[in-house]
Amino acid sequence: MATKNPRLNVVLEPTLMKGVDHLAKAQGVSLSTMARDLIKEALDTYEDGQWQKIAQKRESNFSSKKAFTHDEVWK
Repeated sequence: MATKNPRLNVVLEPTLMKGVDHLAKAQGVSLSTMARDLIKEALDTYEDGQWQKIAQKRESNFSSKKAFTHDEVWK
């Protein structure tokens, strides 16, 4: 059965492969599914870090004197 999802071939060091294999077996999923889930989690973590940097930059420049009130925003 053909799939519409793109494929990715990855070369792993033996110790990394053992770790992914161990997690996959522990969770009762395929290596492919485990790798996909780990990549998703890593991307989510990376994205969270990027948003945190943006928030910190905005927070450092924040001035309550220049900020709009709730009523001003939602008129």
